[in-house]
Amino acid sequence: MSAEAERKTENLPEWKREEVDELSELIERYESVGIVGIAGIPSKQLQDMRRDLHGTAVLRVSRNTLQERALEAAGLGDLSEHLEGQVGIIATNDNPFTLYQELEASKTPAPINEGEVAPNDIVIPEGDTGVDPGPFVGELQSIGANARIEEGSIQVMEDSTVLDAGEEVSADLANVLNELGIEPKEVGLDLRAVHSEGVLFEPEDLDIDVEAYESDVSTAAARARNLAVNASYPTAATATTLLAKATGEAKSLGLQAAIEDEALMPDLISKADAQLRTLAAQIDDEEALPEELQDVEAPAAPAAEAGDEDESADDQDDTDTDTDTEDADADDDEDDDDDGGAEGLGAMFG
Repeated sequence: MSAEAERKTENLPEWKREEVDELSELIERYESVGIVGIAGIPSKQLQDMRRDLHGTAVLRVSRNTLQERALEAAGLGDLSEHLEGQVGIIATNDNPFTLYQELEASKTPAPINEGEVAPNDIVIPEGDTGVDPGPFVGELQSIGANARIEEGSIQVMEDSTVLDAGEEVSADLANVLNELGIEPKEVGLDLRAVHSEGVLFEPEDLDIDVEAYESDVSTAAARARNLAVNASYPTAATATTLLAKATGEAKSLGLQAAIEDEALMPDLISKADAQLRTLAAQIDDEEALPEELQDVEAPAAPAAEAGDEDESADDQDDTDTDTDTEDADADDDEDDDDDGGAEGLGAMFG
């Protein structure tokens, strides 16, 4: 605690000093400390929320001035600017992202009262209200809902936005929403900011799509691994794949070069047998073939080996090169012909 903070605390009444000391001890005991708004939460629900947080986080509500002193004493004065209205201090050893998600998940729908500001657009959905015909249809229409009586009940004919976000709720609207059982707001601990490991996190920093984030990380890891394999960059994650790839390429090369290695002999014999059968199938004169090769059918074409693909690519490159050479020669010949023609005309006409 700084000397200035100690001086301010010494001037407080005893019960306030004890409160500041307890708040300071709470702040120092946990890794993450934040400010939460508790406005509009009934006392019973607040107690339920405290009970639900047991084992995960601790919520402490006190006077804002005392909370400010405790935060400044702990070196967390940057949280003080969020001490407006009805707030409390929340402390946890979880990381800020986990804390934010838990608090958001704990919020529950609640009715909105006259004079409150709508947190979002309030919409009365299309459908049967379940209310018998009567004055209520006029109440719906008076707040802007497209309602009428059909089939013995009051029906809302289409989704009707009856109040925009940020506008104040009227008494008539509050009564209609209460009658329909519509709860347009959420009640819960509203995390305003949290300080963890020297970093101040705002709610917008913590509001992330975890599934999308995990997907992005997974995709990046897969692409990095693919790049490392294609670049033949050995790591613990790529070594197995690189060895398997090298083994396959070595085997393909050995088969193409007909290297008489013990490991390649079964494949070489199978390849030779297939070539023999293919050749035998093309000979029409059965008497020219031994009995075991008569009526033999050509085997199905095997999948191209890596070596074959490489050779095909090389052949294609050679073909392209030859074509380019031929085109160049043709151009040279045409130039020669043009030059020869010009010389002949010159000789003819002097």
